Amino acid sequence: MNDRTSGPERAEHEELARLLPAPAERDLPPGRHLHHKDTLMRLIDQDGDRTTALPRPRPRLLRPTVLLPAAGLALGGVLLTTLTVTGQDRAPAPSAAGTGSRATAPRGAAVLLDRVASVAAKKGEQKVTDDQFVYVRTLQTENEGKFDGPVKLTEPREREVWITQKSGPVIDEGLIHQGGSYIPITVGVPDGEAAVGYPAGLSRPTYTWLASLPTDPDALLQRLATEITADQDARDTPAEDRDPDQDAFDAIGELLRETVMPPKTAAALYKAAAKIPGVTEDSDAVDAAGRHGIGVARDNTRAGWRTAWIFDSTTLEYLGERSYLIKDTSMGKKGTLINRSAVLERAVVNALRERPSTEKPSTTT
Repeated sequence: MNDRTSGPERAEHEELARLLPAPAERDLPPGRHLHHKDTLMRLIDQDGDRTTALPRPRPRLLRPTVLLPAAGLALGGVLLTTLTVTGQDRAPAPSAAGTGSRATAPRGAAVLLDRVASVAAKKGEQKVTDDQFVYVRTLQTENEGKFDGPVKLTEPREREVWITQKSGPVIDEGLIHQGGSYIPITVGVPDGEAAVGYPAGLSRPTYTWLASLPTDPDALLQRLATEITADQDARDTPAEDRDPDQDAFDAIGELLRETVMPPKTAAALYKAAAKIPGVTEDSDAVDAAGRHGIGVARDNTRAGWRTAWIFDSTTLEYLGERSYLIKDTSMGKKGTLINRSAVLERAVVNALRERPSTEKPSTTT
């Protein structure tokens, strides 16, 4: 997309960009990256065609923003902010939760998710206290391509995260180890305002919070829909950018990544995913570690890609995720891989920098 603005208009657009929420420190799924870019550039493009003043900035978020270094979140130097859960290019549909008579996933995907749920439900419960941390080690790819240009994926790189399990509001959420550096995950509000603690919830899913979710799939979908809608309302997300079915799929996918999941909650999430229309089976998917498995996928037709959760075809353990284009876009040709990840290890530890294989953590943070 060409930027048709210059001079004072460009300065106004840059000022608008500064008014957007601070960038999230966590790596975002590729769907969110493209959505944020598309939203921002569409605003700039629309404003470039008008001679009137820019629209009034969005209201400030009603909750704190995750403030982290922008490594891995920049496309050609442009930072993308967490605005909404990605939607599809169609009119908003009723929520998938509690619909009963609505179409669900095709039988193949539904059967697979039911099998995955059965395996997940048999895992042992863990006792996780407020002073502990969830540790997850993964392989992640990053996009080093230019803004609004073709994807240029890196080779998979190892990433470790430690996430606090405190139930109450926190400011220091945890730590990331990637590329030889330790990066604090600090939660707060934009500079110049008093920091406000961030509670456990959909955007900070602790083990205790996950265990509190409904285990009935319909009730769980309704709970997720309520929290997603509240988040979108707080961010003043336009109606055309909302799609409850895609939002639910994305939200469940995010909950599966860097968490330790209570067995009953994991089983409920997989059963809930089977009720989302458009979810299909991906017969051969490969994660960032090169492991082949069977996938559960959904097409984001607005963004132009498919995202698949990958499971071991024998044990049905969650392996990772991949996303690839289902049509030609500015990011590349149909079939282009745009994201891969692999979960290598999950555990509950007692301190930052402590690893499951080590007895004592480093004393520095």
